[in-house]
Amino acid sequence: RETYEELHTAGPKKNFDWRLDCPERAYAGGFRRIGIGALFGLADWRHEAKALAVHLDYLMRIGWKAQFSVAFPRMQPHAGNYEYTADESLSLSDRHLVQVIAAFRICFPQVGIVLSTREPASLRDSLFGLGVTHISAESKTNPGGYTGAGRDDLHLTVKGRRVELEKKEASSCATGQFEIDDKRPVGEIANFLRAKGFDPVWKDWDAAILNK
Repeated sequence: RETYEELHTAGPKKNFDWRLDCPERAYAGGFRRIGIGALFGLADWRHEAKALAVHLDYLMRIGWKAQFSVAFPRMQPHAGNYEYTADESLSLSDRHLVQVIAAFRICFPQVGIVLSTREPASLRDSLFGLGVTHISAESKTNPGGYTGAGRDDLHLTVKGRRVELEKKEASSCATGQFEIDDKRPVGEIANFLRAKGFDPVWKDWDAAILNK
């Protein structure tokens, strides 16, 4: 809580309890698939990993009708240029990321594990075989990045308040929330997975199932 309060100084995300309870509200609202994760690099990674496991265990017990997934995003250069410490107790190294993924796969065999394009291609290729079930590709982290929506209302947000841009261009896009590392196209990643004996699945559920 102390770290969260220090870093979230304004805006709708400032309320720690509201953010923590989000998965429960999603379940109450009928969401079938719910994902959680901790942004590693802001507090002791061991404490974060244990707290994440406890939260996941709790959600699985009270939300047993839903399918849960967990992600382990690590700090990357991002909008705002927040400078965080490289203290080893906070930073989740590649070695420890492998340890955390393996631990969650052993403790939660039925839970989905997400690996994002935040990580470099070489590392992702090595981690796919550790029980990772969901991956991203050709990701865009800027709001409206996939659809172009919102370009006509670009602005800055400074300490929770809207600040108008002095100059707006029609081709401008919103600033990315963080940088991605694995920039390979979807097809290339799918071909790599097939070469390693995996079966890329684009869609594994449909609303029509509920009608049966």
